[in-house]
Amino acid sequence: MTRALLISLVSCLVTISKARLINRCDLARVLHQEDLDGFEGYSLTDWLCLAFVESKFNISKINENADGSFDYGIFQINSHYWCNDYRSHSENICHTECQELLRPNLLSIIHCAKKIVSGAGGMKNW
Repeated sequence: MTRALLISLVSCLVTISKARLINRCDLARVLHQEDLDGFEGYSLTDWLCLAFVESKFNISKINENADGSFDYGIFQINSHYWCNDYRSHSENICHTECQELLRPNLLSIIHCAKKIVSGAGGMKNW
């Protein structure tokens, strides 16, 4: 029993250590530098809330969906429409590989997020 508990605890710690989290203030600074404050009418607060709700500020988060598509990065951008993951059919509207959306500098994911909110539905696409 103790051994099983220890293995479970270690596997949880390994999973947590793989997450690349960004501090809320650091994220706000990057989003502001990339002109997202007020972009298409969305405030910096809107973007921060989106990042928190979708990924808890985890830059490296990947989530598999029931339809076989995957969501990537801090904004959980879906592979079916927005990026190419070479695993599922993709329209690749952002013209990028999904792995690019996991980069720590956030430029690819910000560029794609701008494209998403510029289209019909805005942030309702999430």
